[in-house]
Amino acid sequence: MNPFIRLHPADDVVIARGQLVGGTPVEDVTARGLIPPGHKVAVRAIAEGAPVRRYNQIIGFASRPIAPGEHVHTHNLDMGPDKGHFERDYAFGADVKAPPPKREATFMGIRRADGRVATRNYIGVLTSVNCSATAARAIADHFSRQTHPAALADFPNVDGVVALTHGTGCGMDTGGMGMQLLERTLTGYATHPNFAAVLVVGLGCEANQINAWLATGHLSEGQNFRVFNIQDTGGTRKTVEKGVALINEMLPRANAVKREPVSAAHITIGLQCGGSDGYSGISANPALGAAVDLLVAHGGTAILSETPEVYGAEHLLTRRAVRREVGEKLVERIRWWEHYTAINEGEMNNNPSPGNKAGGLTTILEKSLGAVAKGGTSNLEAVYEYAEPVTAHGFVYMDTPGYDPVSATGQVAGGANIICFTTGRGSAYGCAPSPSLKLATNSALWQRQEEDMDINCGEIVEGTVSIQEMGQRIFEMVLATASGEPSKSERHGYGQNEFVPWQVGAVM
Repeated sequence: MNPFIRLHPADDVVIARGQLVGGTPVEDVTARGLIPPGHKVAVRAIAEGAPVRRYNQIIGFASRPIAPGEHVHTHNLDMGPDKGHFERDYAFGADVKAPPPKREATFMGIRRADGRVATRNYIGVLTSVNCSATAARAIADHFSRQTHPAALADFPNVDGVVALTHGTGCGMDTGGMGMQLLERTLTGYATHPNFAAVLVVGLGCEANQINAWLATGHLSEGQNFRVFNIQDTGGTRKTVEKGVALINEMLPRANAVKREPVSAAHITIGLQCGGSDGYSGISANPALGAAVDLLVAHGGTAILSETPEVYGAEHLLTRRAVRREVGEKLVERIRWWEHYTAINEGEMNNNPSPGNKAGGLTTILEKSLGAVAKGGTSNLEAVYEYAEPVTAHGFVYMDTPGYDPVSATGQVAGGANIICFTTGRGSAYGCAPSPSLKLATNSALWQRQEEDMDINCGEIVEGTVSIQEMGQRIFEMVLATASGEPSKSERHGYGQNEFVPWQVGAVM
């Protein structure tokens, strides 16, 4: 087995399969010094200022002359003098293809009265503002199977009671973008099919007034959706007692469900990558992309997001847009992010984290080219703003930050009922009410952190499994998880703290 991986014949670099020592043959050159696993090796001389290609795409520009066999990383590769603002060929719709043959698969889902299908059956406690977070947590804690198992002993079909609290809701412009995002996010969670019932707790004087939010979201109280404020109830203790009593009323109705065979077309996956490394775009991300193509063929939906992490690769998505306006909307979101980072005195290349760089990723261009592989090859059907309801089927895009909890929160608000999360450095992320599957990009991570990983895509790097075979495994795991099989993060109790709505605008 070669000690390196070549991704495209035209590439200027290859990727170290494992650690390379100086003198190791790498194609027609020899490695100069130590090359860490997942990092890049130059296979030809690269002049200062010249573009460097991986995936046959530009990942940056040589900041000094690079010799054949040299380690290519932050010491000799950057975004260039224009900081990544080079010409892209958006070629809107050029790669649109005929829909795949329709396939049929089922999972054991929970059909709601309105016809929507759930993958989990929770009761949620939401908050309008951070000031009611402690009371909301106390209400949910009363029903914890770990500390108070008797509370749900008679309700085996209820997956749990979860409090999804946040750090905002006041000190903000009531008509601004930040409030709009918060209201949209809360509406998406309040109406999510994975919640059998929802309780909303406010303080009473906050900027995010519950009644105003209900009107904006076209929501109204009912037996499975109740709202109230601490100030109206008379304090924390009375609020907790009232919340516990209301959930006790909801529990018998929430428990009256059963799983039944339903079409895989009811699955909506939110695609995430976090703690990426040099293997992400080689193993887990393209394997997840293969699973996405399978899901789309079965009528399901997949949501790609994290706009700062498609920067420099957006032209690969616009080529797949089914209509020009779909591709143009994606480009418009990219331009918004360029402006947003500039006014905050940053730049798009601030995104790769220290962990990303330690794992072999040098620039945001390189990271993005690997990240878009999660989206497979299916046509791009629609582009949504953060937390908008996803109504299209197939492969779609949602504008979100790259920060995983914020991004996944928007996807779940939009309707994702499963999250698939690739990682090369390691992740301990989980989600509620939608389960999260974590895909390891390399076997070393799998061996080190197997208790948090659901599947090992490192077998692709080792050459023992193909991308398509791993994609089939992931698709089958998605069906099993949607049918009720708990993910690793669910077994650990993750999900309540990872609800993080996107906060923008001035804090007043």
